[in-house]
Amino acid sequence: MSDARKSLRAPAAELLRRCREPGVAQALRSTAAATLAYVAARYLSSEAAPLTAPLTALLVVQVTLYSTLTTGIRRVNAVVAGVLVASGFSVLVGLTWWSLGLIILASLVVGRLVRAGEFVPEVAISAMLVLGVTRVASTAWDRVLETLIGAVVGLLFNFLFAPPVWVRTAGESIEDLARRMRQLLLRIGEGLTAPVPVERAALRLHEARRLDDAVGEVDGALRQAEDSVRLNPRVKEGVLHRVVLRTGLDTLEICTVVLRVLARTLTDLAKERTDEPLFTPEVGAALEDLLSRVADAVVSFAVLVTTEASASAETAEARLAGDLAAARTSRERLAPLLLAGVRRHPRQWQLHGAVLTEIDRILDELAMEHRSRRLMEELDRAAREQRERYQRPAAVRRWARRSLRRHR
Repeated sequence: MSDARKSLRAPAAELLRRCREPGVAQALRSTAAATLAYVAARYLSSEAAPLTAPLTALLVVQVTLYSTLTTGIRRVNAVVAGVLVASGFSVLVGLTWWSLGLIILASLVVGRLVRAGEFVPEVAISAMLVLGVTRVASTAWDRVLETLIGAVVGLLFNFLFAPPVWVRTAGESIEDLARRMRQLLLRIGEGLTAPVPVERAALRLHEARRLDDAVGEVDGALRQAEDSVRLNPRVKEGVLHRVVLRTGLDTLEICTVVLRVLARTLTDLAKERTDEPLFTPEVGAALEDLLSRVADAVVSFAVLVTTEASASAETAEARLAGDLAAARTSRERLAPLLLAGVRRHPRQWQLHGAVLTEIDRILDELAMEHRSRRLMEELDRAAREQRERYQRPAAVRRWARRSLRRHR
């Protein structure tokens, strides 16, 4: 019996995990909102098949509540414009190959005139879809009514059923990026006491360059997480979550740039020393140890950034402090060994110094003092922006009060 339960739990857990993915969640939410809009339109509209309502709800409902509010109005504007253009053409000429071309051109022009923004193509899309079912509807006002029904249902859907918070997904992306950086640092530290083929050094450099793509993917996940905490009743400290994750990603992005420079430095050194080790055995072992310590610190930093509970955050902070202390101790052991090696073999001395400088930059970015300063700066900036945002409405209210007093 226990084996049967375990066999059922695994698919259920996998299904639950799939439902938490942004794409799956968006599909389920859009489907539910469109269906509800169609049911509501059947009761409120005189049309037999009010398909414009679910179409509008499908376009309005977004993954996050903030994006629904910010884009919903522009989407409704685009859909209404497309409906009116299609209704006018259906009355005049109907659907032919040349009227289809005219309706697309007219819709794109109208979309610019009504300032639909990035949703200008949806004016033409809505017009074509509406024109395709023009025999079902009777007047343009029915179309507009269906559009408003779909828009209201889409907005209410996200208000009543708050979208999920994607902070955990963004945190997992940040941790994955840190682990990739760790693996690359460990691979860079391998074989430093033996001749390193230029091809292998160049391969590490290409891996470091590919981290830019990973940073872009994490940035997209983080933007979605930032939108998900804005105006979301499930989140009490949305600004703090956004600032912590954003500053953490900024730090890791800087570290990836420095890591790419480090890989480039070692590649240049490998080109100059094709038949001899990059470093002496003592220096190579010390550098490998330092890189492994830095790799651990990078992962600890990512864990600290993505940890929400205060007790767990204290543990992660202590772990990061220990990893940074160990890395600095290893760095102090490496520095005199590296200097002595350069004095014995001064060729490419600038590359040896560059290796140590780049590691110092990574450690400085991961330092607790640097992170605390960045957090305070970003929190102050967010507070200033929030005050400025509310200053204008307050000024308008004061002006209105003074005007009313004068008229009295």
